[in-house]
Amino acid sequence: MTLAGFVTYAGALAIAAAIPGPGVVALVARALGSGFRSAIFMAFGLVLGDLVYLTAVVLGLALVAQTFGTAFLVIKWVGVAYLAWMAWNFWRTGITAEKVDADRTRGGIWTSVLSGLLVTLGNPKVMVFYLAITPTIIDIASITPSDYGVLIAITAMVLLVVLMPYLALAAKARWFLATPRALKALNRTAATFMAGAAAAIATRS
Repeated sequence: MTLAGFVTYAGALAIAAAIPGPGVVALVARALGSGFRSAIFMAFGLVLGDLVYLTAVVLGLALVAQTFGTAFLVIKWVGVAYLAWMAWNFWRTGITAEKVDADRTRGGIWTSVLSGLLVTLGNPKVMVFYLAITPTIIDIASITPSDYGVLIAITAMVLLVVLMPYLALAAKARWFLATPRALKALNRTAATFMAGAAAAIATRS
Protein backbone atom coordinates (compact mmCIF):
# COMPACT_ATOMS: atom_id res chain seq x y z
CA MET A 1 0.00 0.00 0.00
CA THR A 2 1.04 3.60 -0.58
CA LEU A 3 1.24 6.39 1.97
CA ALA A 4 -1.78 8.02 0.31
CA GLY A 5 -3.76 4.82 0.78
CA PHE A 6 -2.92 4.66 4.49
CA VAL A 7 -3.81 8.34 4.94
CA THR A 8 -7.13 7.89 3.11
CA TYR A 9 -7.97 4.87 5.23
CA ALA A 10 -7.10 6.75 8.44
CA GLY A 11 -9.28 9.70 7.44
CA ALA A 12 -12.28 7.55 6.52
CA LEU A 13 -11.93 5.57 9.74
CA ALA A 14 -11.71 8.75 11.83
CA ILE A 15 -14.95 10.08 10.32
CA ALA A 16 -16.72 6.76 10.86
CA ALA A 17 -15.50 6.46 14.45
CA ALA A 18 -16.49 10.04 15.29
CA ILE A 19 -20.12 9.36 14.38
CA PRO A 20 -21.92 8.45 17.63
CA GLY A 21 -23.19 4.89 17.59
CA PRO A 22 -23.74 2.02 20.03
CA GLY A 23 -20.03 1.92 20.91
CA VAL A 24 -19.87 5.62 21.77
CA VAL A 25 -23.15 5.42 23.69
CA ALA A 26 -21.85 2.47 25.73
CA LEU A 27 -18.53 4.21 26.36
CA VAL A 28 -20.24 7.43 27.46
CA ALA A 29 -22.55 5.47 29.76
CA ARG A 30 -19.59 3.70 31.33
CA ALA A 31 -17.69 6.97 31.81
CA LEU A 32 -20.72 8.66 33.35
CA GLY A 33 -21.48 5.78 35.67
CA SER A 34 -18.10 4.28 36.53
CA GLY A 35 -15.54 6.97 35.80
CA PHE A 36 -12.56 7.38 33.50
CA ARG A 37 -10.53 4.33 34.51
CA SER A 38 -13.27 1.80 33.81
CA ALA A 39 -14.23 3.54 30.57
CA ILE A 40 -10.72 3.62 29.14
CA PHE A 41 -10.46 -0.16 29.43
CA MET A 42 -13.82 -0.43 27.74
CA ALA A 43 -12.40 1.74 24.95
CA PHE A 44 -9.59 -0.81 24.55
CA GLY A 45 -12.27 -3.48 24.16
CA LEU A 46 -14.05 -1.41 21.49
CA VAL A 47 -10.77 -1.08 19.59
CA LEU A 48 -10.13 -4.82 19.91
CA GLY A 49 -13.53 -5.52 18.37
CA ASP A 50 -12.69 -3.28 15.40
CA LEU A 51 -9.40 -5.12 14.93
CA VAL A 52 -11.25 -8.44 14.89
CA TYR A 53 -13.57 -7.14 12.18
CA LEU A 54 -10.72 -5.59 10.19
CA THR A 55 -8.86 -8.88 10.27
CA ALA A 56 -11.94 -10.83 9.21
CA VAL A 57 -12.59 -8.44 6.35
CA VAL A 58 -8.99 -8.45 5.12
CA LEU A 59 -8.70 -12.23 5.26
CA GLY A 60 -12.17 -12.91 3.91
CA LEU A 61 -12.20 -10.35 1.11
CA ALA A 62 -8.66 -11.16 0.00
CA LEU A 63 -9.93 -14.45 -1.43
CA VAL A 64 -13.10 -12.97 -2.86
CA ALA A 65 -11.21 -10.13 -4.54
CA GLN A 66 -9.30 -12.54 -6.73
CA THR A 67 -12.39 -13.88 -8.48
CA PHE A 68 -15.58 -11.97 -7.66
CA GLY A 69 -15.35 -8.34 -8.73
CA THR A 70 -19.13 -7.86 -8.67
CA ALA A 71 -19.25 -8.87 -5.00
CA PHE A 72 -17.65 -5.54 -4.14
CA LEU A 73 -20.40 -3.63 -5.94
CA VAL A 74 -23.00 -5.42 -3.85
CA ILE A 75 -21.03 -4.76 -0.66
CA LYS A 76 -20.58 -1.12 -1.61
CA TRP A 77 -24.29 -0.43 -2.15
CA VAL A 78 -25.35 -2.40 0.92
CA GLY A 79 -22.98 -0.18 2.88
CA VAL A 80 -24.35 2.98 1.26
CA ALA A 81 -27.94 1.95 1.99
CA TYR A 82 -27.18 1.09 5.59
CA LEU A 83 -25.32 4.35 6.25
CA ALA A 84 -28.15 6.34 4.65
CA TRP A 85 -30.66 4.52 6.84
CA MET A 86 -28.57 5.25 9.93
CA ALA A 87 -28.36 8.93 8.93
CA TRP A 88 -32.15 9.10 8.64
CA ASN A 89 -32.61 7.47 12.05
CA PHE A 90 -30.15 9.83 13.69
CA TRP A 91 -31.87 12.84 12.12
CA ARG A 92 -35.29 11.72 13.39
CA THR A 93 -34.42 10.43 16.88
CA GLY A 94 -30.78 9.49 17.42
CA ILE A 95 -29.29 9.33 20.88
CA THR A 96 -31.70 10.14 23.70
CA ALA A 97 -31.10 11.00 27.33
CA GLU A 98 -32.32 7.52 28.28
CA LYS A 99 -29.67 5.89 26.11
CA VAL A 100 -26.87 7.65 27.92
CA ASP A 101 -28.26 6.99 31.36
CA ALA A 102 -25.23 5.90 33.30
CA ASP A 103 -24.32 2.26 33.69
CA ARG A 104 -23.25 2.11 37.32
CA THR A 105 -21.87 -1.42 37.38
CA ARG A 106 -18.23 -1.37 38.41
CA GLY A 107 -16.46 -4.40 37.01
CA GLY A 108 -12.77 -5.11 36.79
CA ILE A 109 -10.36 -4.40 33.96
CA TRP A 110 -11.17 -7.53 32.00
CA THR A 111 -14.90 -7.04 32.49
CA SER A 112 -14.58 -3.56 30.99
CA VAL A 113 -12.48 -4.80 28.06
CA LEU A 114 -14.88 -7.68 27.41
CA SER A 115 -17.91 -5.40 27.51
CA GLY A 116 -16.30 -3.12 24.91
CA LEU A 117 -15.41 -6.08 22.72
CA LEU A 118 -18.94 -7.48 22.88
CA VAL A 119 -20.48 -4.09 22.07
CA THR A 120 -18.40 -3.86 18.89
CA LEU A 121 -18.88 -7.47 17.84
CA GLY A 122 -22.63 -7.09 18.34
CA ASN A 123 -22.79 -3.91 16.26
CA PRO A 124 -23.50 -4.63 12.56
CA LYS A 125 -22.68 -1.03 11.63
CA VAL A 126 -19.00 -1.68 12.32
CA MET A 127 -18.84 -4.71 10.02
CA VAL A 128 -20.88 -3.04 7.30
CA PHE A 129 -18.68 0.04 7.37
CA TYR A 130 -15.49 -1.97 7.06
CA LEU A 131 -17.01 -3.96 4.22
CA ALA A 132 -18.06 -0.73 2.51
CA ILE A 133 -14.85 1.26 2.78
CA THR A 134 -12.18 -1.44 2.61
CA PRO A 135 -12.69 -2.50 -1.05
CA THR A 136 -12.94 1.13 -2.25
CA ILE A 137 -9.82 2.38 -0.47
CA ILE A 138 -7.54 -0.64 -0.22
CA ASP A 139 -6.42 -3.16 -2.82
CA ILE A 140 -7.30 -6.17 -0.71
CA ALA A 141 -5.68 -8.72 -2.99
CA SER A 142 -2.25 -7.08 -2.72
CA ILE A 143 -2.06 -6.47 1.04
CA THR A 144 1.21 -7.73 2.51
CA PRO A 145 1.82 -8.77 6.13
CA SER A 146 3.62 -5.47 6.73
CA ASP A 147 0.66 -3.55 5.24
CA TYR A 148 -1.65 -5.44 7.58
CA GLY A 149 0.53 -4.53 10.54
CA VAL A 150 0.40 -0.85 9.58
CA LEU A 151 -3.40 -1.03 9.19
CA ILE A 152 -3.70 -2.56 12.66
CA ALA A 153 -1.57 0.22 14.15
CA ILE A 154 -3.47 2.95 12.29
CA THR A 155 -6.83 1.50 13.32
CA ALA A 156 -5.90 1.33 17.00
CA MET A 157 -4.39 4.83 17.08
CA VAL A 158 -7.21 6.52 15.16
CA LEU A 159 -9.94 4.91 17.24
CA LEU A 160 -8.30 5.81 20.54
CA VAL A 161 -7.69 9.41 19.43
CA VAL A 162 -11.34 9.75 18.37
CA LEU A 163 -12.82 8.02 21.43
CA MET A 164 -10.77 9.82 24.09
CA PRO A 165 -12.59 13.19 23.79
CA TYR A 166 -15.97 11.45 24.19
CA LEU A 167 -14.65 9.62 27.22
CA ALA A 168 -13.07 12.69 28.83
CA LEU A 169 -16.09 14.92 28.23
CA ALA A 170 -18.51 12.31 29.52
CA ALA A 171 -16.45 11.81 32.66
CA LYS A 172 -16.62 15.54 33.45
CA ALA A 173 -19.77 16.88 31.80
CA ARG A 174 -22.87 14.78 32.45
CA TRP A 175 -25.02 17.90 32.17
CA PHE A 176 -24.11 18.37 28.51
CA LEU A 177 -25.53 15.05 27.36
CA ALA A 178 -28.60 15.58 29.48
CA THR A 179 -29.43 18.82 27.65
CA PRO A 180 -32.07 18.29 24.93
CA ARG A 181 -30.59 21.02 22.72
CA ALA A 182 -27.11 19.48 22.92
CA LEU A 183 -28.45 16.01 22.16
CA LYS A 184 -30.36 17.34 19.16
CA ALA A 185 -27.24 19.08 17.83
CA LEU A 186 -25.22 15.89 18.36
CA ASN A 187 -27.80 13.80 16.51
CA ARG A 188 -28.09 16.23 13.59
CA THR A 189 -24.31 16.44 13.27
CA ALA A 190 -24.02 12.65 13.34
CA ALA A 191 -26.73 12.33 10.67
CA THR A 192 -24.96 14.86 8.43
CA PHE A 193 -21.60 13.10 8.70
CA MET A 194 -23.19 9.69 8.14
CA ALA A 195 -25.04 10.91 5.05
CA GLY A 196 -21.81 12.44 3.79
CA ALA A 197 -19.99 9.15 4.27
CA ALA A 198 -22.74 7.34 2.33
CA ALA A 199 -22.49 9.88 -0.50
CA ALA A 200 -18.68 9.61 -0.59
CA ILE A 201 -18.84 5.82 -0.87
CA ALA A 202 -21.59 5.98 -3.50
CA THR A 203 -19.62 8.37 -5.74
CA ARG A 204 -16.27 6.62 -5.37
CA SER A 205 -15.43 4.48 -8.38
